[in-house]
Amino acid sequence: MRQAERAEIGVFGGSGLYHLLDEVNLIRIETPFGLPSDDIAIGTVGERAVAFIPRHGRKHTLPPAAINYRANLWALHSIGVKRVIAPTAAGSLQPHIKPGDFVVCDQFVDRTSGRADSFFDHGPKVVHISTAHPYCPVLRALAVKAAGELGVTVHPRGTVVVIQGPRFSTRAESKWFSSNGWDVVNMTQYPEVALARELEMCYLNVALITDYDAGLEGHPDVKPVSVDDVERTFASNIAAIRSLILRLVPLIPAERECPCASAMKGAVINS
Repeated sequence: MRQAERAEIGVFGGSGLYHLLDEVNLIRIETPFGLPSDDIAIGTVGERAVAFIPRHGRKHTLPPAAINYRANLWALHSIGVKRVIAPTAAGSLQPHIKPGDFVVCDQFVDRTSGRADSFFDHGPKVVHISTAHPYCPVLRALAVKAAGELGVTVHPRGTVVVIQGPRFSTRAESKWFSSNGWDVVNMTQYPEVALARELEMCYLNVALITDYDAGLEGHPDVKPVSVDDVERTFASNIAAIRSLILRLVPLIPAERECPCASAMKGAVINS
């Protein structure tokens, strides 16, 4: 593989982020799990090689449950990526987390169904990966630092509940999520984060808050989310998301000293 087809840092584009760098080399990779969401665009930020995939496709043709998460992660891993930056659009479940804020998630709750969520579902290895701490602590700290330097309101931790989609939550579901103390709701964090862990890749989610999900309890003036809300808020903050990524990449240390690099240790059951 040529050097122009290698990268050490990967970025997934979420709703509204379909393009990151201007000067790129496009490559197409077939994986054992099929094709990724789109061609991989490889460029540089400073001296760091960065690979970009729009997880919904560059024309947003893939709904959350139809994304080939395994192919996306495998493709990045195959070209040398060890760190993944994964911005997403998300709805707030708590009054203090406002549209336009960033949340650097540290936990997830999976409410999806039927998604291929392991690279080891047909043997020969039986793998039980730990997701007690699914997000990279080093990348999370650097993202909080970078967001603070940009003047963005950033919440340094948060639990994201991942729903199946493509529909938005009912009001009853949203009330249940918020009453459990969960912070944001999204449709794509699972199984993406768990698959990254099986490949021992560092994974970071920065959730851009676009709405208050199904409204806000006690605030009848806050209406349930619509596609227009998501697109409008994301569009107005797309520059901030790009700036955060471009500021974050040079801060990432060359060597990894986080637990992510040894996530598979002790995860395999041997007969």
